Amino acid sequence: MSNNLPPSLHAPLSPSSSLPLVGKTILVTRSVGQSSQFSDRLTEVGATVIEMPTLEIVPPSSWSGLDNAIAHLSDFHWLILTSTNAIDYFFERLNTQNIDNRALAKIKIAVVGEKTAQRLKERSLEPDFIPPNFIADSLIANFPEELTGKKILFPRVESGGREVLVKEFTAKGAEVIEVAAYQSCCPNSIPPAAELALQKKSLDIITFASSKTVQCFHKLTTKLFSESLASSLEGICIASIGPQTSKDCRSLLGRVDVEAEEHTLEGLTQALIKWAMPNE
Repeated sequence: MSNNLPPSLHAPLSPSSSLPLVGKTILVTRSVGQSSQFSDRLTEVGATVIEMPTLEIVPPSSWSGLDNAIAHLSDFHWLILTSTNAIDYFFERLNTQNIDNRALAKIKIAVVGEKTAQRLKERSLEPDFIPPNFIADSLIANFPEELTGKKILFPRVESGGREVLVKEFTAKGAEVIEVAAYQSCCPNSIPPAAELALQKKSLDIITFASSKTVQCFHKLTTKLFSESLASSLEGICIASIGPQTSKDCRSLLGRVDVEAEEHTLEGLTQALIKWAMPNE
C-alpha cells in the first residue's frame, strides 16, 4: 500500500483491510484544538485513540513586530507562511486592524504543505508557490525566482522554530523580516487517560507531527518513569511525520520506527497502515 497520496484524499482500502489499525491503541500528541481531525481519521481505520496535547498555541508576547510589518506590507515582495497557525494569527491581526485581503494584492505568497495552502484558500487567497515536498527545506531548494534584493515577510512561531529557512534565504541575497505571530508552549500537565496508558504501557503507537511535540512530550513524560524514557517506551512504535521530527525522536526518545513518506497527517496515517499491515 503506497504512502504517496494527495494529502486531502483517503487511501482506498481493500475489503479485507477496511479497518487496518483495529486493535491498535495510538497516542496522538498534537496541539490543543488541532488533534481531532487526525484522531478521527485514525479511528475511521480502526484505531483506539488517546489524545495527549503537547502544545498550546497562544498569541505572541508582543504584537509590535507583526503590527509594524503589517503597516509596511507594500514594502514586501513575498509573504511566507509555513503553518496553519501562522495563517490564523496573521490574518486575525489583519482583521483586528480592519485590513482586508486587498492589502496583499501585490505580494506573492508561498506556503509549505497542502493543509496550509487549503487554510489560505479558505481566506479566498491562492498561494503563488507550494514546494513539492511539504517541508521548509524544499521551499528553499525550489523557490521559483531569484532572491537577491527580495524583501520577505516571515510570520512565525515566537521561539523554538528552525532557523534554516531564514539563514538560507539570507545567504541567497534576500532580506527576511521575521515577526512573532504566535507562541507554542508546553502544557503543564498530562491528561489522566494518557498518563495511565503510558504508565501501564498499554499503547501500541505514539505519533509525533512536529519537533516541538517531541520536545514537549519528553519534558512532560520524563518525570513519569523511574527508568529512562527510551527504556520505558520499549515495545511502543514511535511514528514521525518527517525527517526533522524523526531527528528529535532519535535524540530524545532513542529511536524512530515509522516515518511518513509524505510529510502530512494523511501521509502519517498511511505509514501506520503500512506498518500494521506490511504484506498488504
